[in-house]
Amino acid sequence: MRSNSLENCTTLNQIFLKFWLPVILWMGVIFGVSTGTFSSEHTSRFIVPLLHFLFPWFSPQDVDLIHELIRKAGHVSEYFILGLLLFRAFRSDSAQGWRPRWTIYTVIGVIIYAVGDEFHQSFVAARGASLVDVGIDSAGGILSQIAVMLRHLLRKK
Repeated sequence: MRSNSLENCTTLNQIFLKFWLPVILWMGVIFGVSTGTFSSEHTSRFIVPLLHFLFPWFSPQDVDLIHELIRKAGHVSEYFILGLLLFRAFRSDSAQGWRPRWTIYTVIGVIIYAVGDEFHQSFVAARGASLVDVGIDSAGGILSQIAVMLRHLLRKK
């Protein structure tokens, strides 16, 4: 009896390390990027000069717009990766390639983390909370699930 509970504990530790630790670490990365260090003011110090160098004919308004689009693409990318990692964690060692509940859990998890991230940013002086950013972040998670479903459908064929 005791060895069975020890095996269960070992299996749970392996599942945590293999599937859930990457989720937690990536959430930590997102949390770190949500600090003032990665505010628009700070990223503009290197992105704007690079854009001016690469595209000297762009107006200052065009450069500001591209800078903002790059930042929003970063949001989508961060949460796309979070969506992939969450799906992988919910799926764990299952032999099944895709189940709707894993996608639903993933999207809910992404949205909850996006709301929490914006709440966190409301306390950061150089940042601010935005429902638009929650939508952009959530879109990244939803796009990840579209990619997962497409991969699953293509593998079935």
